[in-house]
Amino acid sequence: MPADSAGLSLVSAGARVLVTGAGVTGRAVLNALAPLGPEVTLCDDNPTALSGYPDVATCGPAEAVARIGDYSVVVTSPGFPPDNPVLAAAAAAGVPVWGDVELAWRLDAAGHYGPPRRWLVVTGTNGKTTTTSMLHAMLLAGGRRAQVCGNIGSPVLDVLGEPAELLAVELSSFQLHWAPSLRPEAGAVLNIAEDHLDWHGSMAAYTADKARALAGRVAVVGMDDAPAAALLGAAPAPVRVGFRLGEPAAGEVGVVDGMLVDRAFAEAGSEALAPVSSISVPGPVGILDALAAAALARSVGVPAEAIAAALASFRVGRHRAELVVVSDGISYVDDSKATNPHAAQASVLAYPRVVWVAGGLLKGASIDATVARIAGHLVGAVLIGRDRGEVAKALSRHAPDVPVVHVETGEDINMQVIGETAVSPVTRVTRVADESDKPLSSRVMTAVVAAARELARPGDTVLLAPAGASFDQFSGYGARGDAFAAAARAAAGSV
Repeated sequence: MPADSAGLSLVSAGARVLVTGAGVTGRAVLNALAPLGPEVTLCDDNPTALSGYPDVATCGPAEAVARIGDYSVVVTSPGFPPDNPVLAAAAAAGVPVWGDVELAWRLDAAGHYGPPRRWLVVTGTNGKTTTTSMLHAMLLAGGRRAQVCGNIGSPVLDVLGEPAELLAVELSSFQLHWAPSLRPEAGAVLNIAEDHLDWHGSMAAYTADKARALAGRVAVVGMDDAPAAALLGAAPAPVRVGFRLGEPAAGEVGVVDGMLVDRAFAEAGSEALAPVSSISVPGPVGILDALAAAALARSVGVPAEAIAAALASFRVGRHRAELVVVSDGISYVDDSKATNPHAAQASVLAYPRVVWVAGGLLKGASIDATVARIAGHLVGAVLIGRDRGEVAKALSRHAPDVPVVHVETGEDINMQVIGETAVSPVTRVTRVADESDKPLSSRVMTAVVAAARELARPGDTVLLAPAGASFDQFSGYGARGDAFAAAARAAAGSV
């Protein structure tokens, strides 16, 4: 298509572009813009981050706001919310705001990198990374040239120069918010539950951003999840496909007699794809992820045998229901990627008896319904982080007989929650050892594992599925999972 039909005049020679965010995404945006020749200014509120770009004009947020009318477009990193002062000023001045995914979509659609790729998009509150990874494995098993990118691995902009006909793209609600022009070949919404409401402002806004994945040719939606299923009827896509744990209707994929079955794309009306027993991800969530991935793969003609081969060899990624060690009959599982209540619920329900390690930053989400749903699987809980008091309150309401241990640190600023929730003899507090030669993250998880070992019995699972983000005590969910795994292995004597 002509370049300007993709709006590329806004980022071409002679245009002035403001890029917000000097991290990994910002660097990918700068690299993509360089061949187009616009005059670029990089904005960040961290002068140290800006110092890493000596050859780029830079400014702080106040200067960017004051000069916002000088720019033809703002290209933002996805984590910046709409009420960010720079982005709010752009909106007020009528300056378009694109995310890095929007820029990638426009460049790709315009043929900037050769024949446009077909995008297969995965979003949802829980299961995005596993589903996208399964999808990529299916595409490769089917002999297709495919790249995996987005919220998993590399930014989309960084892979567009690589040879591929298909992109398996994991997108967060943030990325979708800033990608209004996106029209993928196929897109899936796995599920919808409260998450990032502090960013989106409301559940309706969060859901609307997720639904942008369904604006292409094929819309794939989880029918066992009521909020997601409600999106299918209104999806702009001409082809609409549901997936479910039960027997699929026509136009769906599902499960029949222990087999994944396609009744949406099969030429004969129905075709078996793979045995459920071949799925390595535990519990119903693993089956649902596989069904969603299979639906997307089938939408671009991947044969059943390739889907079966991919699932048979697929192994879960780091920090996603990852079995760390088994000691004295107790399994220690790292699902640190379960950073919201919906993901934590799915994780806990995959095991019959769980000592639940939970807490962190709930990001405005309610934990109450999750605790009510998982209460019957809990034999203990070890709570960490800033919002553990909210988890404790929910446990006192819905699982009052479950023993609860709060892990307290000397740096804790929210200990008043203990007094509010310690209403039962099953609640106690353990203090993290003050050892200056060890990082706080290590000391926290050493105390967590010690408390969990006291609560667990042979056959139980000690499960790190925090239901919250990690940044109150750790550098990220990966660091949180690594600390848990190291403490579990050390307690088991395997390191």
